[in-house]
Amino acid sequence: MSVKVRFAPSPTGYLHIGNARTAIITWLFARKHQGHFLLRIDDTDVERSKEEYEHAIMDGLTWLGLNWDEKANQKDRTARYAEVIEQLKADGRLYACYETPEELGLKRKTQLNRGVPPTYDRAGLSLTAEDHKAFEAEGRAPHWRFKLNHAPITWNDHIRGPVEFKGEDLSDPVVLREDGSPLYHLCSVIDDIDFGITHVVRGEDHVSNTATHVQMFEAISGKAPEFAHMSLIADAEGGKLSKRLGSLSVKDIMENEGLEAMAINSLMARLGTSDPIEPFTTMQPLIDAFDFGKFSRNPPKFDTEDLTRLNAKILRDTEFNNVKDRLAEMGLNDLDENFWNAVRANIEKLEDSKDWWDIVNAPVISNMETEDRTFTAEAANLLPPAPWDETTFKNWVGKVKESSDRKGKTLFMPLRQALTGMDHGPELNILLPLLGEEKTKQRLKG
Repeated sequence: MSVKVRFAPSPTGYLHIGNARTAIITWLFARKHQGHFLLRIDDTDVERSKEEYEHAIMDGLTWLGLNWDEKANQKDRTARYAEVIEQLKADGRLYACYETPEELGLKRKTQLNRGVPPTYDRAGLSLTAEDHKAFEAEGRAPHWRFKLNHAPITWNDHIRGPVEFKGEDLSDPVVLREDGSPLYHLCSVIDDIDFGITHVVRGEDHVSNTATHVQMFEAISGKAPEFAHMSLIADAEGGKLSKRLGSLSVKDIMENEGLEAMAINSLMARLGTSDPIEPFTTMQPLIDAFDFGKFSRNPPKFDTEDLTRLNAKILRDTEFNNVKDRLAEMGLNDLDENFWNAVRANIEKLEDSKDWWDIVNAPVISNMETEDRTFTAEAANLLPPAPWDETTFKNWVGKVKESSDRKGKTLFMPLRQALTGMDHGPELNILLPLLGEEKTKQRLKG
């Protein structure tokens, strides 16, 4: 069976981390099966949909490395939706309702008070032609509902396993607004049919929606695609993801967080699965290992600190040629491969390499006591001749300790302040070879 999937964001905001996870998993599934990946922009909400959000979504996907084989916009398909809607009306699967939001709210409250599930009572089905005229004379425009068959709705979910709903336990969903514009549910189903979508990947909060969609698929084409409903992400403590984390956008991660795209991919591809979360520098290992059978139904915990840890590990494994251009964009044109190899294991984000560069190349201002300055000047005389490596600092400090009787903070702090102008910072065993013999002596002697 050939696989065709879709990722269908709404351009009413930036691509956030939860949607990015859906995109990553959908893309991995498609590539694992040599399938087709459709990017469908769900932009029927004319008032809220913005072109800038659509471009930001595409930029985010591109940054993550999620290429698409085809792109479509729902706003271009209104004629097709109208055609199907008229057919469903003719088939008796759509019916007009005139209740106001207040009236529906009162019905719901009454049902809850009676201990009855709050489903629509299908009052619209019993309206006569005279009732329709009377409502319209009042100035009411109808909304339209899809009439569900009161029959079992079943599918074998790729993550949840066998799923079953009873049609009579579900409310007939509203599919057309009072102004005649179709809602997400019907447009999505029509698109999935027309584009030949074989598998739909979505969050488990859509499971009940899927149950109604199954009958829409059957009413229009006779067959529904296969489904995979992922458990929703929880926070680090296992609670509901906060609004701040849940709305963390890929745009913000790209522009402000300084994270590598593969840190996002590495975490989101494995989050909630039986596979260990590991740093990857390319997508291929994630594609090769992908399997819906590895996903748990329990909410996985999302911790931004995991992203930072993965980011550091990915940079440690990243070759200079893969960051050279980005370093140049940061103004580090002279940062060479030797420098990168020396510092890459000691940075969490690429921008941290600028801190190392500045420490090595910028003038150092150190306000040291005269006694400490005398000490560092004497320590300079004990420096071994070049070439230096990461063992040089330890051997040198051993000699300094022996000759000065200093130890601990009184030994290391003056050396650090003289060499970096700071009380904390990068590991001096790595810094010393980068500074070189001449610059190290100059800074120690002040």
